[in-house]
Amino acid sequence: MWCYRGGSISTEPRINDRIRVPEVRLVGPSGEQVGIVPLAKALELAQEYDLDLVEVAASARPPVCKLMDYGKFKYESAMKAREARKNQAHTVIKEMKLRPKIDPHDYDTKKGHVVRFLKQGDKVKITIMFRGREQSRPELGYRLLQRLASDVEDLGFIESNPKQDGRNMIMVLGPHKKKTEAMAEAREAQAARKAERQGVALTDDEVPSEDADVEVEETTDEVASAEVAEDAPDEAPASPEAPAEA
Repeated sequence: MWCYRGGSISTEPRINDRIRVPEVRLVGPSGEQVGIVPLAKALELAQEYDLDLVEVAASARPPVCKLMDYGKFKYESAMKAREARKNQAHTVIKEMKLRPKIDPHDYDTKKGHVVRFLKQGDKVKITIMFRGREQSRPELGYRLLQRLASDVEDLGFIESNPKQDGRNMIMVLGPHKKKTEAMAEAREAQAARKAERQGVALTDDEVPSEDADVEVEETTDEVASAEVAEDAPDEAPASPEAPAEA
């Protein structure tokens, strides 16, 4: 009686002695076509070049095999796959919740988050939450969503128009930039900031050692603070009775 034990099926190509065919179509180390040769001859050439005989097209008749360094090939393939995953963009939907009668300061804060999300190439789901008697005034939420969409129109567009969903009103904003473009710009900006910090740390007269990097950066910050203090105009100290600025 046949029984399946659930073993995993290998996706690795067959190499060297694992190849079980009488003859192969051989490709040389530089990609040159050697032709159809007996398997024994192909293995002999692999030993002569100190390389592996790798089956690269098992479904061909005869199978196509190539002379290569299989360990180096696996390493380079892993690095390419890792780089592809690094540059892969995933669609992310952020959510921001607002109240119909939101305070102006809170609105600016929420809008700042929406701007940041759109700059990162993410979609933003805006939810207006109605409570109590606010449910009888859906136009308040609609106007607020339209205002927010207008404020960020340089960065995003209305992907899903406002619609009522129970006690909430929902709108989705989509970014003008693709996620991959936003990621590339973020990496360039990070590299530019790093280069700028390194340029500030270095002087024309001397190049500090690696151990002195932190000390040079701290000294530079102190000098910059002193210059700002000297250039700033004299101001009268604030009265302790003066109310705090809203």
